Amino acid sequence: MAGKKICVFCSASDRVDDIYKNAARELGNLIGEGGHTLVWGGGKVGLMGEVARAAQVSGAELYGVIPESMQDVEIAYTDADELVVTQTMRERKGLMDAKSDVFIVLPGGIGTLEELTEIMVLRYLKYHDRPLVLVNINGFYKPFVKLMEHYVQEKFAKEKHLTLYEVVDSVEDAMQAIHKPVS
Repeated sequence: MAGKKICVFCSASDRVDDIYKNAARELGNLIGEGGHTLVWGGGKVGLMGEVARAAQVSGAELYGVIPESMQDVEIAYTDADELVVTQTMRERKGLMDAKSDVFIVLPGGIGTLEELTEIMVLRYLKYHDRPLVLVNINGFYKPFVKLMEHYVQEKFAKEKHLTLYEVVDSVEDAMQAIHKPVS
């Protein structure tokens, strides 16, 4: 497939509001329609399942990575073009990172937050220079942005940490952002 390998970090919860599920489906559709590959956590529940099903129906290739211990909890998406089962979460994230050209972060819980911050740290330490885009559905990432500004204000982070990611308000904007040069 000629497009980008787009890693999507997001929630595995089915309890979230429909506004987030709709955004995940819309992102999946855009990934597939754009001829891209979806790289994701390999689950078929929550936003992970929504983005995967929509991407696949829209023509995307699916590369999922799920830890062995979470196969039953997240109920692995066995219809993926490739589903890799890892021993650990660290191995999972490493494979997702290595396989991806860009990162899009939809709303999620502490696992999503950890994935987001790891990619930020790796970018800051110059292990990569790939785009990292946060999709601020329903203002979800406003508290994160405020926290990062607080870190800078209190001198626990530098001003340039605020440039490690881009915040957008829609999945359409996210798809445009991944094609812009990284600053």
